[in-house]
Amino acid sequence: MVVHAAVSAAERVIRIVAAVIRDAAGRSLLVRKHGAAVFQQPGGKRDPGDADELATLARELHEELGCELLRDSARLLCHCRAPAANEPDHVVEAAVYMVEVRGAIAAQAEIAELRWIDPAAPDVPVARLSREHVLPLL
Repeated sequence: MVVHAAVSAAERVIRIVAAVIRDAAGRSLLVRKHGAAVFQQPGGKRDPGDADELATLARELHEELGCELLRDSARLLCHCRAPAANEPDHVVEAAVYMVEVRGAIAAQAEIAELRWIDPAAPDVPVARLSREHVLPLL
């Protein structure tokens, strides 16, 4: 259960759905968007045509990584919130799912770089949402 603090007048909320994708070695996939300095979970904002959170996640993973979400594999890991990595005066609220995917994973669309990291010892700068909430659960 997430307890939401009051949102200040200057604070704006961005609601997203994010994925935890792990490889056979237990590493977790993080992505860095063009122009961003930090890595984060793949995922994104819900579009008006998306039927539900998993539809959003499937679309985002296909657009950003070129892979297919295996819907039956999706398990809610957490709901969390943190200051946005790339938008000043914004907070990100995320529904984070552990998922499996099919197909080759490659950086495309707004993704500049992919990195498989050890969740216990990331070797890249990581966005606060991932660093403080998601990675400690892995």
